Amino acid sequence: MLGGSEASPPSGLAAVAEDAAAASVKLGESLMWMTVGERRFAITLADSAAARAFAAQLPLALDMNELNGNEKHAELPGALPTDASRPGTIRSGDLLLYGSGTLVIFYETFRSSYSYTRLGRVDDPSDLAQALGRREVRVVFSKD
Repeated sequence: MLGGSEASPPSGLAAVAEDAAAASVKLGESLMWMTVGERRFAITLADSAAARAFAAQLPLALDMNELNGNEKHAELPGALPTDASRPGTIRSGDLLLYGSGTLVIFYETFRSSYSYTRLGRVDDPSDLAQALGRREVRVVFSKD
């Protein structure tokens, strides 16, 4: 151990409680919310630098524009780190980053050759297309 006094590791029930608390914090950090009108969707964030940088910008309200009948997109206030890849199939509920500054939420499943950085995914996208509609829409992203 560098500097300070040496502490013994927790044992028994204390270790279990500490592990549960750490898991709870990790789970809480990987979950965020997306609100569209009266609808609220849980999003599980990817374990990546880009997703952590996105979460650091929250809360965030964006006027998202319609594109191609399958997605909404908006420019973020700041660039995010990228690790782009071609997913092949985009799924309804995918929250992706195009380039380093365009947030995209997809509400239809389709094949694509474009490259994106994965930020997360809507846990239950069953009503996502209806909530987003086919027009510009204000979307609020928040940690709680």
